[in-house]
Amino acid sequence: MNPLRRLRHLPRPRTLRARLTTGLVVLLAVSCAAVGVAAVIELNGFLTGRLDQQLQQTGASFPQSLEHGQFRPSDRDGDEHGDTRRQAAGTFGARLVKGQVTNAALIPADDDPDLTVGLTARDRAALAALPADGRGHSVRLASIGGYRLLAWTGRDGDVLIIGLPLEPVRAAVHRLELVAAAVFGLALAVAGVAGALWVRWSLRPLSRVAATATRVSELPLASGEVALPPRAPESDPRSEVGRMATAFNRMLRHVEDALTKRHASEERLRTFAADASHELRTPVASVRGHAELALLHPGPVPPEITRALQRITAESSRMGEMVDDLLLLARLDAGRPLESQPVDFTHLILDVVTDARAAGPDHRWTLDLPEEPVTVTGDTHRLHQVLANLLANARLHTPAGTKVTVTLETEDRTAVLRVHDDGPGVPKDIQPGVFERFTRAEHRRRADAPGGGAGLGLSIVAAVVEAHGGKVDLESTPGSTTFTVRLAATATP
Repeated sequence: MNPLRRLRHLPRPRTLRARLTTGLVVLLAVSCAAVGVAAVIELNGFLTGRLDQQLQQTGASFPQSLEHGQFRPSDRDGDEHGDTRRQAAGTFGARLVKGQVTNAALIPADDDPDLTVGLTARDRAALAALPADGRGHSVRLASIGGYRLLAWTGRDGDVLIIGLPLEPVRAAVHRLELVAAAVFGLALAVAGVAGALWVRWSLRPLSRVAATATRVSELPLASGEVALPPRAPESDPRSEVGRMATAFNRMLRHVEDALTKRHASEERLRTFAADASHELRTPVASVRGHAELALLHPGPVPPEITRALQRITAESSRMGEMVDDLLLLARLDAGRPLESQPVDFTHLILDVVTDARAAGPDHRWTLDLPEEPVTVTGDTHRLHQVLANLLANARLHTPAGTKVTVTLETEDRTAVLRVHDDGPGVPKDIQPGVFERFTRAEHRRRADAPGGGAGLGLSIVAAVVEAHGGKVDLESTPGSTTFTVRLAATATP
């Protein structure tokens, strides 16, 4: 695999704290590596240079003495006929004539009289290739190891080679490498821990801002009165984190002001709707009562007047239902508690379907109920209203002959009610807001249906179900529409 691809697949730190700490440790590691490499190279060059100086000082006396076998181990201290220079143990000497090694010797560490050394063919080739420039060259001989060699041209045209082992240099360099690795490793570990603590302390204001933002994100900001959490502590405004905390707190103040104004506006609207609905109930009932009383007049009444009185009665009745619906929604919005008592949901469904079958005989009504009765806790009248609104919605917005199926089942102590019809379906453009108030789809109503409603039926369904701690959903495509209501079920006695 390509090394670049391997780097891309390495795990990367995700948090800012981890990235800063990792970056700090990586930079320190690169710096330590650069210092270590430079120190090793410098030490190796220095010690190698000292070897070259030592070889220069030793000169070619040792390889010259090999020509006639003059050098002996006892000559290390020098005499007037032998080698007058003290030779260190491990010193290597060789003489080449016409590119061929004629003599080679190695100073042993003890008084062993045997100075000869067995060179391989590759060693002889390496010695023959050594330039006779009087400068040091590092050569590895298979028979004796790594050596620093110097070569001169002798007076007889031969090549004289003197060398010292590189092992002490390499041992010193290797020791430096071990010491540097240990020291730099410990420094990186300490720097990593200290850097993590420092970065954590430096980013503490940012962590408090993030914690405040998390608490704000968990608040239900869609509706109702919202109490924002305390502001994030502000730090030095000259720092980036301080400026961000200041801007974040300023944004929270703006959001809180907007939410407060919105809540006040909603409260005023709810109060107005509740008061208006309450005040309209009496005059609407009065208008309906006077119209009904006029229709009961025994004397002759012109047909036009009778028709007008009938329309007044019907519209006032519809207006009274709308006022009751608005008053119910206003009370639910205000958080008015509903009745809480065991309700036989199965029996309630039977009653509502019976009423729907009588109101819509041109529809096909089917039931799919469990064998055991299902009981929920709630307000019987409001749950009856939920069922009636769902069935009325299916009856009024589907043509004659549509099959409406009401199914009830339990799933994990949850009562699941489904009202399905095979009608034309809910238009896609109004599905997202089908449970909002005054949402209507007049082009999908039956042509023979009575006057259109106010679009409050499904909004009442959603509000009542939510007040019972449940949930209502819609799935609709042409030929298949399903409203699903979920309520907490209680144990059946």
